[in-house]
Amino acid sequence: MKLEMGYIDIKDIQFGAESKVENGVLYVNADEVKKLVLDNEEKIKNVTLDIAKPGESVRITPVKDVIEPRVKVEGRGGIFPGVISGVDTVGSGKTYALRGSAVVTAGKIVGFQEGIIDMSGIGAQYTPFSKLNNLVVVCEPVDGLKQHEYEEAVRFSGFRVACYLGELARELTPDETKVYETCTIKEGLEKYPDLPRIAYVQMLQSQGLLHDTYVYGVDAKKTLSTIMNPTEIMDGAIVSGNCVSACDKNPTYVHMNNPVVHDLFEEHGKTINFVCHILTNENVYLADKQRSSDWSAKLCKLLDLDGVLISQEGFGNPDTDLIMNCKKIEAEGVKTVIITDEYAGRDGKSQSLADADVAADACVTGGNANEYITLPAMDKVIGTTDYVNTIAGGNEHSLHADGSIEIEIQAITGATNETGFNNLSAR
Repeated sequence: MKLEMGYIDIKDIQFGAESKVENGVLYVNADEVKKLVLDNEEKIKNVTLDIAKPGESVRITPVKDVIEPRVKVEGRGGIFPGVISGVDTVGSGKTYALRGSAVVTAGKIVGFQEGIIDMSGIGAQYTPFSKLNNLVVVCEPVDGLKQHEYEEAVRFSGFRVACYLGELARELTPDETKVYETCTIKEGLEKYPDLPRIAYVQMLQSQGLLHDTYVYGVDAKKTLSTIMNPTEIMDGAIVSGNCVSACDKNPTYVHMNNPVVHDLFEEHGKTINFVCHILTNENVYLADKQRSSDWSAKLCKLLDLDGVLISQEGFGNPDTDLIMNCKKIEAEGVKTVIITDEYAGRDGKSQSLADADVAADACVTGGNANEYITLPAMDKVIGTTDYVNTIAGGNEHSLHADGSIEIEIQAITGATNETGFNNLSAR
């Protein structure tokens, strides 16, 4: 499968009378965007739009999702298949992205694990999303709406806005074009007979209500481990629908730009044969964990892989899925490297993972989520900080009267991301 990705670089974002991209500036007609949300989502009674740019004294919270605007220019299907577009298999043809921009959804808190994005100060150093020109969509639910219904309404609203902005790129000439291509199993064996056969095993958060990920619109907890072409994620085949701790949550932006996939493509045909992308889920019950990890190991054996990278999403309970996948795949003779983060206490001396095994002898970490920092007050808050004392990583003394926040970095969106889409590691 072959996909041509065209990147249009966005250097600034402004509100304007017409939505367009001109000279690297993304202009947004606020009235059109509000109408788009309200006309398509009866569960939202009001929408407020704001802009947050790199370096500004701005805090966005509580953050629900971050989404990159993209448009399908050529090929089957559309962006966010099974969600916004039909269910056609995507990942081929031509897709354009507004690189350097994002849609950030926010609003009344849904769960206790929603996050913070600071656009400047020490907090900005911990989140990759502080480097983007963000259109923030703050959605207010209708009265009496249940939490999971509100989450769904905001999620779909964010995707619609991202597609609306992505359409502005359809007739533009990209600043950079990259081609990503994978072979069939037979083609790969013939073309790269001497290169190690490598795959990416991605664990998807699927632990239940407010802890879900969607693949072609299907809740991942309802699926078995399966194989995908890695280019499919670039068209939004995987989207976030969860409220796990902000630091290691994979917002939709991360799924669309997964650095594990991109790094493996960089080495494809040079040092490795990047065979495929294997998806597996993270469940609550032991029998479900056993089934999913058994299937992951079975697929790795069936594909005659030499090695895999395994990433997880979340911590604690999913640590068990991570280690089960690792030791079962290793038992099939396939080498593994796991990507995780740590909850090692504020002093870094506690047990980092809830589970362990001698087979997990190659590990990449996104850092210690219990690290404690003080976020300075910002001149502007988009959303609300009313909940900060009760969010994961906070305590009853976190929010100070001057607007500064003492908190663990697990409250910062993307701080210890377990695909490596962050600025932090540990040793």
